[in-house]
This record gives sequence, C-alpha cells and structure tokens, in this order.
Amino acid sequence: MRRIKPNAMKSFGYFGLAWVIFLFGFNIPVVGQTKLDTYIQLASDQNPAVKASFTQYQAALEKVNQVGSLSNPELTMGVFLKPMETLMGNQRTEISLMQMFPWFGMLRTQKDEATLMAQAKYEEFRTGRNLLVYQVKATYYQIHQLEFEMKANRDNLEILQTMERLAIIKYQGGNVGQAAASVSGAVKKADSSVGSTSGSGMGMGGGAANAPASSSSSSTGMTSMGESSGSGKLTDVLRLQIQIKALESELRQLEANRPPLISRFNSLLNQAPKTVVELESEMLAKVLSLDAEAFLDSVLVNNPMVKMLEAEGLAYRKQAEMAKLEGKPMFGLGVNYMVFTPRPESGTIGGMDGMGYMPSGMGQNMVMPMVTLSLPIYRKKFKAMEKEAIIWRESNALQKEDIENTLTVQVEEITKDIRNTELRVELLREQIALTQQTLEIMITAYATESSSFEEILTVQRELLDYRLSLANTIIEQYMGYAEIEQLLGY
Repeated sequence: MRRIKPNAMKSFGYFGLAWVIFLFGFNIPVVGQTKLDTYIQLASDQNPAVKASFTQYQAALEKVNQVGSLSNPELTMGVFLKPMETLMGNQRTEISLMQMFPWFGMLRTQKDEATLMAQAKYEEFRTGRNLLVYQVKATYYQIHQLEFEMKANRDNLEILQTMERLAIIKYQGGNVGQAAASVSGAVKKADSSVGSTSGSGMGMGGGAANAPASSSSSSTGMTSMGESSGSGKLTDVLRLQIQIKALESELRQLEANRPPLISRFNSLLNQAPKTVVELESEMLAKVLSLDAEAFLDSVLVNNPMVKMLEAEGLAYRKQAEMAKLEGKPMFGLGVNYMVFTPRPESGTIGGMDGMGYMPSGMGQNMVMPMVTLSLPIYRKKFKAMEKEAIIWRESNALQKEDIENTLTVQVEEITKDIRNTELRVELLREQIALTQQTLEIMITAYATESSSFEEILTVQRELLDYRLSLANTIIEQYMGYAEIEQLLGY
C-alpha cells in the first residue's frame, strides 16, 4: 500500500480516502482472482473485529474538526432592576460579546496532532485487517492440508486393497500378473495427485466414509482357504488387512478434524459455521524471487505497525509544540453595548446652592470595544506538559526501533524457511519418483516369488510418508508467503 502523505490527506480528507479504500478497495474484481482472494474480500468486508477497528478510525477523524475550531464566543447580558442614573441618561441594560483567540499557530498545531493520531488509528486498523487476512490464509491452507492427507490416505488404502487381492491370488496359486498390474496402476494414480487437492466443496463429502471398503471377497477367499495351502502367504494377507483397518480408522479421525476447521474458517468470514468452503484445484510449489534484504526494505517501509509508530511519533512532537503554545497568552476581542433611556430634568438652578439640580440626559446608547489578554504566569504546568510529550516521543522511538529489530529477524527467518522448503520440495519429489519405481519393481518381483513382503510394506509406507511430507512442505511454503505478506501490509 502506498504511503499516505499528510498534505494529500489534508486536501482530500482522511475520512474520504479511508472510506473509498474500505468500501471499494476490497471489492474491485481482479482478473484471475482465486477462491482464496474472494474469501479474503468477504472477511475484510464482513468480519466484525475489522469493522469495529474501522469505526474507531472514523471516530478519531471526528476529533480533527473538534480541535480545529475556535472556542464559542461568550455573550453576557445584564439588566438593572433600578436604572442607574448617569449624566448620559438612565442605564438599563448592558450587553457584552467576547471571542477568545489562542496564540498564533495553536489551532493548526492541534489539528495536525489530531490528524496524525487519526492516521495512527488507520494503521492500527490495517494491522488488524492484515492479521485477519493471515488467519484466513492460514486456516484455508490447513483445510487444504487436511484434504490432501485424507486423499493421500484414501489412495494408499486403494493400494493396500489391490495388494491384498494380489496376496490372496498368490496364496491361492492363481495368475498374479493382472493383480500386480493393478497394484502398479494404483501406485501411479496416487503419485499423480501429489501437491494438489480436490476442488470440490468441503460440505460435499469425500471423507473416510467415501473411502474404498476392504474387499469382501478377501474374507470370502480367506474363509475358503485352508492353512495347508501355505501359512507364510496367509500372514501377508492378514498383515495387509490389519493395515487396512488401521488406515480406515485414521481416515475417520481425519474426517472428524474437518468440521472444527470449517467452523473456524467461517467464523473469520462471519458466516454460518457449516457454510461450504470451496478449495483450489491444486497448490503448486513456489520459488522465492527476492532475497531477505529486498523483503526487509519493503517491510520497514510498508509495515503498518512501523507506520503507526511513525505517525504517533510525529503526533507527540506536535503535542510538545502545543505545550509551548499553551504557555503563550490568549487574547480576546469583544464589544460592550450599554442601553440608556432619556432622563428628565430635576431640581432648580440655584436652589440649595445648585446642588439639587440635575439636567436632562440625552439617553444615547454607548458602544465600547474591549480587548482581553490572559497572563499564563504559572509556568510549571506548561513545562510538565512539554516534558511529558518529549518522554512519550522517546518511548515511541524506542518502540519503533524494537519493532524494526523484530521485523528484521522475522523476515530473515521466514525467507530462510521458504528457501529450505524449496530444497525439501525438490528432494521429496526425487525421493517420491525413486520410491515409486522401487515399489513397482518390488511388486513385480513379489509376483515371481523373489521379493520380501516385509520390504514391500516398508517401501509402500515410505512412499506415503514422502507424499504427505511433500504436501505439508508446500503448505508450509504458502504459510511463509502469507507471513511475509502480512508483514508487508498487503
């Protein structure tokens, strides 16, 4: 996200810019948009925590208008219960109007400080939104991982069942060529699904209940066979049936893990817990195109936590300026309006030595301009306010330094882990190819009495482990990219 410049924010308004970003930024159709992108949009639009954070930012924006205005003018009115007799007439009413003004630059500084604090709130909102996006991605990848584990185990169950039929046919002394070919076909079919999952909805089944059941003909064949036919081969069949039962149980356990994941994912989107979740058809391994240093530069510039602390640091600087300005005098401009009524002449000229005579008053109203000046002579309070702002700014600088150090370590560790997953993906693919070839050869050899059944089971289990490891490594790689994107503020 581009850095928000204060001047641009002043001209356009924080509220207008943020509103456009929030309402339209997440809803612009993107060519080639994936299902995960759609879910991220829904979460950004519907998650209550993110919406609450955005409303807090909106509330902070209203603070800008509050501090950027003058204080209310003061109107004072007084009425004499008994008119005051003066030479100008009888004064009956006095009206005063006064407007106080802070020192030069105070309003602008207050408005800048409130704007910066609102910007910090916006970056806090971005932090929460980015965390939500990461949680959506992480849960989505966990669902992918679970689905692949179930699919891999179902494929492995099919391999075991075809091997069981091969062992039964061999035990009965029949033709094992076709059965051996079926086992090889099952091995190749399972290999083609490595690193991908079904794109069907999560609510559409596909769990252990849909896994191929153990061949009923196996038990029938076993019942009709006697121990005299060769007890050594009978143990191969029994061991396969034991593994089949264990794998069916494992599939049921994996199926039970699905509803909590679906519920957690839908809660992030503020949807019904059982809403169907659509998955991508496949997840291919990635190759990191940039090094740790390039990622780190972008993170330190775009990370919302860093930008939030930068905005707060500038706000504390403005608070220190405000403390100085509050130590300056405030001045007020006003006017005083006095209402007079004509006063009649009283007394006589020359009577009582002229002391009892009062000429008539004209009754003309009077206007008096006024100026008020405050005297901030108690300096201790203002010095403490300035020192408080300076200390907060120092604390903010230390927090920013700590965040940058933490981000540096995180980026290096994440990029290292992603590089390691690239190496492991390449290795596991080679291991899968070689193990698959080995298993096919051993199955063919088993059909001709020249291979140990114990070794076949071991290699078959190794092949399953390699496939699961490859899928888990790819998921781990995607999780690493999600962490990088969270730190970058995407």
